Amino acid sequence: MKTEEQYIAGHGALEVFNAHGFMQTPTWVQIWVCFLAITFLVGFYFAWKHPLARWTSGGFILSAAGGSMAFALLRLPFLGGSIALMHILCWLPGLILLLIHRPFLNTNEPAGFRIWAGTITGVILFSFIFDIRDAVIYIDHISGTG
Repeated sequence: MKTEEQYIAGHGALEVFNAHGFMQTPTWVQIWVCFLAITFLVGFYFAWKHPLARWTSGGFILSAAGGSMAFALLRLPFLGGSIALMHILCWLPGLILLLIHRPFLNTNEPAGFRIWAGTITGVILFSFIFDIRDAVIYIDHISGTG
């Protein structure tokens, strides 16, 4: 099995997505990643009163803080595809709850929370377009079936 040092830096599923890899991504991806992070961070503001915000914030923390450690324990390289896999595993519970409860449509909720809930739902869904593809590429590579 290869280690991270044997992969190039970049934003692909089989590349090391570190600071150098981030700087190699297209400008629109860099802007998107910053927007995504800000949207998740705004969720911390709502987490005090809204359990749905706690689920999304918790998923963000878990994916950001636990990903590299989890893959190191499994002795797997931590690449773009593994980051995508962590996003799916950690963000999916919050997304499911947001889609079930649809607080962005509930006029009894404060406007700021509704706007954030709709935005974070869209952010996660859009991210999953790329994350699912990258996670499949990564799993296929690691499992040796590709």
